[in-house]
Amino acid sequence: MSLPFDGAISRFFESAAPPEIRRAIAEGAKKDILSESYPYRRRMRRRNYAREMAALQRELVRLQADVKATGKRVVVVFEGRDAAGKGGTIKRFRENLNPRGARVVALGKPSAEERSQWYFQRYVDQLPSGGEIVFFDRSWYNRAVVEHVFGFCTGEERARFFRQLPEFERMLVEEGIHLFKLWLNVGRAEQLRRFLARERDPLKQWKLSRIDVEGLGKWDAYTDAIAETFRRSHSGHAPWTVIRADDKRRARIAAIRAVLCGVSYAGRSADAARAPDPRICAGPEILET
Repeated sequence: MSLPFDGAISRFFESAAPPEIRRAIAEGAKKDILSESYPYRRRMRRRNYAREMAALQRELVRLQADVKATGKRVVVVFEGRDAAGKGGTIKRFRENLNPRGARVVALGKPSAEERSQWYFQRYVDQLPSGGEIVFFDRSWYNRAVVEHVFGFCTGEERARFFRQLPEFERMLVEEGIHLFKLWLNVGRAEQLRRFLARERDPLKQWKLSRIDVEGLGKWDAYTDAIAETFRRSHSGHAPWTVIRADDKRRARIAAIRAVLCGVSYAGRSADAARAPDPRICAGPEILET
């Protein structure tokens, strides 16, 4: 079977990955959590996951009904390292929502025209109208991390981004937008295990990109950029919620609960919409880099 990028991910695993990462992947069973600091050793059981997710899906439908009825505007920003599970989590948010009022924004590389505009402009164009929920699959934080790590922006452009960012997000909140910033964090061994699985699965190879491949050797650069981003963008009016995503099932449940607990809506079930597990969902202090 032909592998994407001529098997670059497998080669990285075999010859360039740190020995402890290779060992964790080689010795870990399918359901094992590879990170030693993760608070659970095994993936959440499917039966328990299905039961909790069913209840949360009903809550999301109630939330959307209330958003539509009251004209609320909700923005959920999803960020995190590659293969952290952003797309899969967004899918679980939206699978039973009316797509007319719950859309995903996943912007590609900016055009020449967009590059000539104010950096935040193309994101402003995607903000919700009354009664709408918008999920950003990556966001304006591209400049803080990915663009910086790969040299796609200058130091001055990034510095200007950080100067303008607090006021930009303050304006969103003062405008009445319910803003959620979710950072899905995945350990290095688990990230590489997921990349290897994608490389070998013809149905998932499309998820891989040249950025993913080149980023394998830039773990420390990403770590530094992420740490600086949290220092400069975690604020009282626009805080980050960090979700340790080594177990996709627990991460999806935590993400949904973080949003449900952050906005009032009619018909809320206190049991289903309870606070997320604090062992895997909290502020930047639980970030494992």
